[in-house]
Amino acid sequence: MNKQNTEKLRQKYIQNPPEGMTAAEIRTMSANDLLDMDYFLNEEDFDFGEAGEEGFYIF
Repeated sequence: MNKQNTEKLRQKYIQNPPEGMTAAEIRTMSANDLLDMDYFLNEEDFDFGEAGEEGFYIF
């Protein structure tokens, strides 16, 4: 991801920080940390083609 897109993402989270974080923390995050946070916050939006992945199963 290029620097311009990373800064857009940073501004998005500064405007509306995730629960438990502050805008100041978002400002000081590295680009990699910011991208990791975005991935984990939006992980459920990705479709990896795995059927029946809801919940946790022990067999």
